[in-house]
Amino acid sequence: MTNKTKIAAAQLSPVFLNKEKTVEKACKAILEAGENGAKVIVFPEAFISGYPDWVWLIPNSKGVELNELYVELVNNAVSIPDDSTQKLCEAAKKASISVVMGMHERNTETSGNSLYNSLLFIDEKGTIMGKHRKLIPTGGERLIWAQGDGSTFRSYDTGAGKIAGLICWENYMPLARNAIYEAGAQVLVSPTWDKSPNWLQSMQHIAREGGLFVVSTCMAIKVDDIPDRYGFKKDYPEGREWINTGNSCIIDPKGQIIAGPLEAEEGVLYADIDLNLIIEAKRMFDVVGHYSRPDVFGFTVKK
Repeated sequence: MTNKTKIAAAQLSPVFLNKEKTVEKACKAILEAGENGAKVIVFPEAFISGYPDWVWLIPNSKGVELNELYVELVNNAVSIPDDSTQKLCEAAKKASISVVMGMHERNTETSGNSLYNSLLFIDEKGTIMGKHRKLIPTGGERLIWAQGDGSTFRSYDTGAGKIAGLICWENYMPLARNAIYEAGAQVLVSPTWDKSPNWLQSMQHIAREGGLFVVSTCMAIKVDDIPDRYGFKKDYPEGREWINTGNSCIIDPKGQIIAGPLEAEEGVLYADIDLNLIIEAKRMFDVVGHYSRPDVFGFTVKK
């Protein structure tokens, strides 16, 4: 591992609720990023196979409609491992790039019918390193995803340094962030559905707080990307073009945006990073190093 390398953020739209075609699109982006010299590529939250935006549109009283959508969502979710993860691993190996993929994950350790909002970590040799399950779904998301636990808080060695992940508003949890900092992360991947200016400001703060690089990756998706057969598509305001405009970006340890934000278009962002910037940033403030006070504060993660 060298101190200078390149990382990528894939602001892409999935093929909505179509696992096979979404994985195919992801593999194409993985190969492209590898050809462009990136050592890590990060995909959006719930990229396979699409963010369930209907949770903000359909009331829970409409059980028939929600049941139909949930069945389709589960049938297009990922089991770790399965044919989808095998294809992703093969693409990662071919491109010699580490991959962080947002996905709906089935709870195959038990019923196989509940879902987690998960990140899958694959190394440049095409081996699954691990996964992270979002601790707390937000608002209406709780009708879709189960809660993760502390066992998936860890970092992974890649060609671009040690990476770890927090998903969307999980990044707002101070103790979750602290767990990531203590894991020694040099790159925090933060796949999200939040595109707001407030979110970007928080990402810049977290980069400074943790003294690390932050990759905020969001899918850019239009109303037209939702097939007409889904009734909730009609619930969007007339004339609305974008469901989410993305605003993905990459931020350095001093809080400076070094790639993006990319708005209202699909694309892959690239940034050259120098891990020595982390050392510079932590000279004055190392939140889990010389600036921590273990004699005053106690911190544990239940795994």
